[in-house]
Order: sequence, then structure tokens, then C-alpha cells
Amino acid sequence: MSPHLASSQQYPKSVFGGLAALDSLPQPAEATTTLAGDMLELSIIMPCLNEAETLATCINKAQQFLRQHNVKGEVVVADNGSTDGSQVIATRSGAKLIHVKKIGYGAALLGGIEAAEGRYIIMGDSDDSYDFTNLMPFVEKLREGYDLVMGNRFKGGIAPGAMPPLHRYLGNPVLSWLGRLFFSTSLGDFHCGLRGFSRAAVKRLEMQTTGMEFASEMVVKASLYGQRIAEVPTTLAPDGRSRAPHLRSWRDGWRHLRFLLLYSPRWLFLLPGTAMFGLGWLLLLMLVWGPVQVGRLYFGLHYIVLGSLLALMGFQTMALGVYASVYSVTERFARKSATVSLINRYFNLERGIGLGSLLFLAGFGINLYILCIWLTTGFEGHLHISETVLAMTLMVTGAQTVFSSFFLSLLGIERK
Repeated sequence: MSPHLASSQQYPKSVFGGLAALDSLPQPAEATTTLAGDMLELSIIMPCLNEAETLATCINKAQQFLRQHNVKGEVVVADNGSTDGSQVIATRSGAKLIHVKKIGYGAALLGGIEAAEGRYIIMGDSDDSYDFTNLMPFVEKLREGYDLVMGNRFKGGIAPGAMPPLHRYLGNPVLSWLGRLFFSTSLGDFHCGLRGFSRAAVKRLEMQTTGMEFASEMVVKASLYGQRIAEVPTTLAPDGRSRAPHLRSWRDGWRHLRFLLLYSPRWLFLLPGTAMFGLGWLLLLMLVWGPVQVGRLYFGLHYIVLGSLLALMGFQTMALGVYASVYSVTERFARKSATVSLINRYFNLERGIGLGSLLFLAGFGINLYILCIWLTTGFEGHLHISETVLAMTLMVTGAQTVFSSFFLSLLGIERK
């Protein structure tokens, strides 16, 4: 993971340690702006929270890139409440300064995106860890029509000391692998902080998160919305700050993981639920006629109770997955879903009520049959525990199916 802004840390308003360096700052380069009315091609956005030590260097490198490659663009500094004089440094260096009051990495970037005037946007941290003089691979892919262009630090090169071992060998690889698994992307570096995107495309994503998970939300939504995504190698150098980074490894890693799971109902709910449901019914059907001996393994009464528990838990988990999938599409978090497509094709409220009623009546019938046997034997003999557990499971599943059908119909109501 690259060092990012903290989502909730507060800073005192009376510290201005970075102002002493202002006298040595170079004057703004004229090549970074265009005449009024001209359409800018590129906006380079740098989120900033107390980056006085490195901000001027990053701005100068970005301006150098614009001049050398004759790109009509601007540098936008989205300040998130710095107290070290970063705002003055940004203005003196010729960048467009945006004040973002809401604290958070994502909030700062959203403010910068809103103020950007370029057709394309490249975002990168203002800690001098990314090379703003080498942005042409991003621009070329954007010109080819890609909606999102991600940097890949593992392909471009990570300098010694630039990324903690925990992030390099565990955090980033694991989260990137989960991202590829959950959302069918081929990205090798899911959390690279240097990335480019079309301003029109990112507007369509309707980004919501304001903290560290903003980086994940952009990639996840771009994948779910079917946008064109490319990846280019980029480098990562040790940042130039003397203080500790804002990023907190375990806290922010969990926020990324949590976001990936919440946006993937299939992996969070549907697949685990299906596994539990299938195993539960396997045990139920295998033991309904009595205990079973498989080699040295003995499956008795406890296992049929376990089967019922797994079947009911699995059904409820699958139902949550279906609810989440329908909600995601209804609220436009995702444009399409295989689960929702199946529901639209085969399911309606009446069919759900009918199926649930049949399951409930089947269980009720089994219980009625057991009661009749009891009555005819004078309440003596075998208690038919296996059959009773099976009947109870069918009745509960049937009732859940009926009520779930009503809830799905409620979720599917379109609002104006």
C-alpha cells in the first residue's frame, strides 16, 4: 500500500513549520496553464495533508511533465486542512489550490476531481514517492479510450525502503488477489495511488467513500460498471517526508478488505451459504432413515441436528446474498448481476409463495404423519426424531422462502 491520508486524524491549527522554505521556492512555470476558454486535456490532482516537505517538488515535477510533453493541463492541490503551510507552498508553486473541509483521503480527491478542468485526471500522492515526470504511459492509454489506467508498482519497480515488507509481501498481494478473484479483473496492483481516469467516466461511478477505501471503490465500481481498465508499470520511491505516513497498516487494510467484501455478495454470502446449505441437506437426507456407519465414522443423531442447523444457516446466508445483489443493482452500485438476472428470469412473488408453501406443507405433513403414528400406538415406541428434524427444517425453510419473496419484491420496487 502507498502512504495515504488518514481518514479521521485531526491536526492543531497553530503549527506552521513549513513556511521557512517558501523563500527558496521557484516561480510558477507558465506552461502549466492555458488561455481562458481553452479545453484542458489533463488535470494532475495531489491530495495534501501537511506535505510541506515534498509538495513543491511534486508540483514542479508535474509542471515539468506538462511542459516537456506539450500537454495542456493543470496541477490541482486538494488540501485537507494542512497546518504546516502547504497551502501557501501550493499557491507559490503555481498549482490550483482547493480547500476540502471534510477530512479523509477520498474526500480530498473528490474535492479535487470536482474542481478539475481537464478531460483526463491523474491522481498521485504529494509525498514524492511517485514520479510525476513519467506520466506519459497513463496519458497514452487515456487517449486510446480507456476509462481507468492503473499504475503497477510491482512491474515498474519498488525502490528499497519504499514499501514496508508487510505491505509488499502480504497486504498488497493478498488484497489485489482478492480483488481479481471477486471482480474478475486482471490488475496486479489494486491499490496503487498513481492512476489516471477520464473525468466523465469517474463521474458516472458516483463515488461515495471519503476514507482510504476510496482507492478500492474506484477500481471495484469501474469493474462492476464494465468500464475499460488498463495497467501500466510505474515506480515507487521512498517518500521524502521526515514524519511517519498517515496510513495505518491494519486499520486501513481492514477498511479495504471490508469494502471488497461488501461489494461482492457472491463471495460474502452466496458461495458460503450454498456450501452450508448443500452440506446440511446431504446430512439430513443421509440420516433421515437412521444412523449411518462409514468405515470407522459413525453418523448418529447429533449429525442430523448439525445438518438441520447448516441447512437453515445456509439458506439464510444465501437469502442475504440475494438481497444484497438485488439492492446493489436497484441502487445502482452495480449495473448487472448474474444472480439478479436469474431472479428476473425465473422468480416472481407468486412463485416464491408457492414454493415456500409447498415446503412448509411437506414438513407439516411429515409431522402430521408422525403424530398419527403416535396416536395409534398409544404414545409409545420410537420417537421418530430424525423425521421430526427433517420436518422442522422443511417448515422453517418454507416460511423463510415465503417471507423472503415478499422482501425481494419490496427491494425490486423502482423509485422515481
